[in-house]
Amino acid sequence: MPVHTIPLQIIDLHGDGFHPLLDIVIYGNTFKIVLDTGASRTAFDKSMLEAHEEALISESDRLSTGLGTNEMASFTAIIPDMFIGDLHIQDQQVAVLDLSTINIAYRQLNHPEVLGVLGGDILLKYKAVIDYGKEVMKLKVRAKKGSS
Repeated sequence: MPVHTIPLQIIDLHGDGFHPLLDIVIYGNTFKIVLDTGASRTAFDKSMLEAHEEALISESDRLSTGLGTNEMASFTAIIPDMFIGDLHIQDQQVAVLDLSTINIAYRQLNHPEVLGVLGGDILLKYKAVIDYGKEVMKLKVRAKKGSS
């Protein structure tokens, strides 16, 4: 089973804990995202996605829970090509939310803005192993049947 090792950047939230960040590439651009083991789904910021003409965002019929509310309108998008390190993920559905408050807080702490969060959907599918000591995450890809 091929293993992909992705570097993490652990940022200090100045007395309010730590967040691990990692780089992803979508639409040919590199973005920071938060590794969020508590998020059930991967979610990206609506305004940052809308800046890319290729992004196809559609309204979801369910409300998002978490992030301090259970009445946040949500949208979804299919990301045709997403790269986490050298792992290529195709046609990944992501939740699309207004995450501007997270980026406002990050800016106030002099941290980079983030596209969103990498959630449990991808972490489970790729059997994520997070090593805070080494500041890496490992993702595993099951070999396709018939390949060696």
